Amino acid sequence: MNTLARYSAALILLTSAFLTFPGCTTTGGATAEIEPTVIEPERAPPPAQEPAPVADQGSKQEEGEVPLAVAESEQPEKAPPKEVVVHGPRNRHEAIHDRVAEAQTLLRDVELQYVFTGKGKNQVLRGRPVAFALWSEKTQEWSIAHIELPRPPIKWKPGGRPLAFRTLTPGIEAQHVKGTGAERLMFTFSRNGDPLKVYGRKFPVFDNTLIKHKQWSAVAQTAKPIVYLPFTEDTFDAAFVTSGKAFLVSTAGQAIEELRRAKVPSAAFPGELLADVIPPQVITTLAVIEQTDDADYMDKQALAFDDVLSQYGLKREEAFRYSVSSAKALGPMQFTNRKGNGTYAVVVRRCPGAKLDPIFERGATNLLNAMKAAVCLLDLDLAGMRSDIRLAYRANPEVLGIFPVAAYNGGSRNVAKLYRVLTRMKVNLGELTQPGVQVADGAVACPCVWKAEGTHARPLPIPKYNNENRWYIEKYQSIVRLLGTAGDSAFTQPSAGLSE
Repeated sequence: MNTLARYSAALILLTSAFLTFPGCTTTGGATAEIEPTVIEPERAPPPAQEPAPVADQGSKQEEGEVPLAVAESEQPEKAPPKEVVVHGPRNRHEAIHDRVAEAQTLLRDVELQYVFTGKGKNQVLRGRPVAFALWSEKTQEWSIAHIELPRPPIKWKPGGRPLAFRTLTPGIEAQHVKGTGAERLMFTFSRNGDPLKVYGRKFPVFDNTLIKHKQWSAVAQTAKPIVYLPFTEDTFDAAFVTSGKAFLVSTAGQAIEELRRAKVPSAAFPGELLADVIPPQVITTLAVIEQTDDADYMDKQALAFDDVLSQYGLKREEAFRYSVSSAKALGPMQFTNRKGNGTYAVVVRRCPGAKLDPIFERGATNLLNAMKAAVCLLDLDLAGMRSDIRLAYRANPEVLGIFPVAAYNGGSRNVAKLYRVLTRMKVNLGELTQPGVQVADGAVACPCVWKAEGTHARPLPIPKYNNENRWYIEKYQSIVRLLGTAGDSAFTQPSAGLSE
């Protein structure tokens, strides 16, 4: 289903609306010949003694290296039966799920092609090999395509020069679409004009210590290949979006319930339980917006949320466990380690009653554990805020959630800046409300906050203070109230009352 078709389908699911934004998309790639072809690349303050969270300033497509410990902890899925007996017609999402499972089985036996150049002490590993499982609707056959990326670090940014890569499989044409790492690297493929659908990918995770010491032979020998499928239009289906939303809501609810049973106290509101302070909708929203690239959101609006939700629907607990930002934030909720002084270590120390997994690589990549850690972090951030912010938040947590969400993304400095700009705008905290519907005649450019005026809500542009943080707040406001809507409708909504 292409993006235009998906957008048309979204109009039928209309339950609410919000403003559209300008943006751009990024593609790049190469065409393969019989011999490998190369494209040249272009050269509230936290408690005392606890570090403040640092915002990830890079695009989601500029990925960091997955720690080897994460790849080694991968839980292999059970191989599906070689023959599937189908009784009656299959729904599209069921057929996609079967193709993905079959691709995983095929890739497990595929050997990655490591190539070395030079001799003796001068021998080096030329690049990182990646294999893709491809399906032809025309021939109803599988094929495997081998791509070689330059070894880390990869020098590529969205909108820049094309990513350098080699196509090692004769007869296959490849084009780089997005990403550089284990979570998001994706290509499109064809053979003699026949488009090939991507249903699986095998990606090696390297030991960064061995790379640092240039022990290239050992790098290849100890590499841990992971079979994982980044987002692709070939695997998108509305059923995955709906099930992904339900899965996140359920997991967030489980996280809150476990904290409630453990009677973990709130740091921000003494005498209250942590489970009564942070709504599960806020945690669910963070699991989506942490994996939504700003450029994708500005270009595709809520369809960008649907892309993320479809990953959760298709892969469940495995979704985004390999997500590593350029700032080394890890997992679905994007926690940092920083040698034991990052955000994850802070919540493990400051929120002992939550009994979080003390091992960073394991805890940050487990969605349920990471959601509990996110609840703790939001509460700790609230505890460091002004009393008027905390009181306003307690009265209206979903709307005033913009403050702990701002802190989650960028620390206490951005909370202070957001408060100052609201003061300059002469917006009282109690006047903030949920987003309404913009009309074409009076539309304003967002990111915005919404001010209650009688029975209406008026959008007010947020003055510049930190562009990433402003868009983070905008993404949060755009989806948080949709989590409580009835039925199975997902986040997909058309623009806010603006006609084309």
